[in-house]
Amino acid sequence: MAQVTFHLMAEKTSQESVSVEEYLQIACQQAAHNYRLNKRVFIYVSDQKSAHQVDELLWAFDADSFVPHNLPGEGLKSGSPVEISWQAPTNNRNILINLTSEVPDFARQFSQIIDFVPGDEELKQLARLRYRQYQQQGFKVDTQKTTQAA
Repeated sequence: MAQVTFHLMAEKTSQESVSVEEYLQIACQQAAHNYRLNKRVFIYVSDQKSAHQVDELLWAFDADSFVPHNLPGEGLKSGSPVEISWQAPTNNRNILINLTSEVPDFARQFSQIIDFVPGDEELKQLARLRYRQYQQQGFKVDTQKTTQAA
């Protein structure tokens, strides 16, 4: 049975909210962690602009440890250990990091899924819907608190 882990973003004061960059930094941390465990990661984003944003963050993410990654059409045919796309994956991957507001149609092909529950109330509602959808599709769903990236 595939495992889905929702990362609960730390709540901030009413005047603050988690910036998109903080949210993406945590996704990059998860990608780097799983890459170091020799797992192949697919980061699913909503559009090409978001894919390029994650790509740029991974290039600058950790000066001491490069995380090999690519966008669709780049690199080897087998792809890099971390692939970023707004389209369905073309290669076998272990881990899905879902940065979209929906459960992707192809979610069942992954053994582990990482998703997020942002502090923003509207986005939190969408995360609750995804949580229920994953459960209805037979995934084992869990949550864990996530500290913000520095």
